Amino acid sequence: MLLVIDVGNTNTVIGVYDGETLKHDWRIRTIRDSTADEFNVLANGLFSYKGVNPKDIKAAAISSVVPSSVPILNAFCEKYIHVTPLWIKPNSVKKLMPILYNNPNEVGADRIVNAVSAFDKYKTSLIIIDFGTATTFDVISEKGEYLGGAIVPGVMISSEALFQKASRLARVEIFEAPEKVIGKDTIESIQSGIIYGNAAMVDGMVQRMSKEMKSSPKILATGGLAPLIFKVSNTIEKVEQSLTLEGLRLIYNQI
Repeated sequence: MLLVIDVGNTNTVIGVYDGETLKHDWRIRTIRDSTADEFNVLANGLFSYKGVNPKDIKAAAISSVVPSSVPILNAFCEKYIHVTPLWIKPNSVKKLMPILYNNPNEVGADRIVNAVSAFDKYKTSLIIIDFGTATTFDVISEKGEYLGGAIVPGVMISSEALFQKASRLARVEIFEAPEKVIGKDTIESIQSGIIYGNAAMVDGMVQRMSKEMKSSPKILATGGLAPLIFKVSNTIEKVEQSLTLEGLRLIYNQI
């Protein structure tokens, strides 16, 4: 079995593959000051609940945008599952996907993993939108080249800034879009602005990027809030929630 881990600024996604089949996956809060022993306790609880025997894990692939996670997860893999993990870096996927960034090392590992995964599946030009701590746009050419993208403050970051800086606005749940864009009270107005506003931003960025690409790319979304924005977006074609984990599996098997 292959253990795959994607460490984001807010959440960490963990998966276990048996061959090409994703058997189980979990989304947990990213813990920056943990130890290998503490992470093992957490991982063992997840594995035990799903009947995964750590002894069956023979390899690991990890992507991370949190530097402090590297020694923790390295130690966890080596001490408890007795494997040396493959850490995904832009340079490690050059043969799989040319990275046409001015400085390829600046591209987040998760963005490269998503790009490799999406192009392997669809074999066409793509725009991938990842709704994480930041909302990222990654653009792939028809030849499978990573062209670049854009980074926008994430939905939750934007919401938190609004609630902190506007003292008269109460916190509201933003996990469901109101029926209409024109809110009839403060709660509906905030929900509308955050959800429909982010969808409009996505649609506008997709249109501008598609024009620059001079093609009709397939538009994919991933990340925790992808299903919510997908429901009200005019351009997102499909949500691919396992995109990053699948990319880790592909890269591990091909490099």
